[in-house]
Amino acid sequence: MTLANPQLTFIASIKEKIRLAQYEALKEVNTQLIRLYWDIGRDISEKQGESWGKSVVEFLSRELQKEFPGISGFSERNLWLMTQFYNEYHDIEFLQPLAAEINWTKHIAIMVKCKDNQERRFYIMSTKKFGWSKNILIHQMENKTYKNTY
Repeated sequence: MTLANPQLTFIASIKEKIRLAQYEALKEVNTQLIRLYWDIGRDISEKQGESWGKSVVEFLSRELQKEFPGISGFSERNLWLMTQFYNEYHDIEFLQPLAAEINWTKHIAIMVKCKDNQERRFYIMSTKKFGWSKNILIHQMENKTYKNTY
């Protein structure tokens, strides 16, 4: 059976609605995950300020992995990255609203390679605008795209 043009248009519009809904759902999951990581980083930072020391991260990591065995992301390293994420972004007003714009692995790459807040802002915004993958983002940072642009 050959579909008529109105049928093809109808099917294409439904497919587009599904793709858009999937994209919006992924964005919301990312936003919630970044918010969770921000909150965990803040909580760890506050506990360290109360002189809990570094052992809190090791203990917390073990407890979270035991409580949530099928969920990744709670290694000691990742908890330290959450703390770094919060500590490095929380006082910078223009970075806070951008935090949920890209995913966690891209934030890690930016935190590791960029120490300047304007440079971080550039790479966050460019990643969002151009849809860079993590590998393309890293390539852009290695090629010093920010420095060559400004």
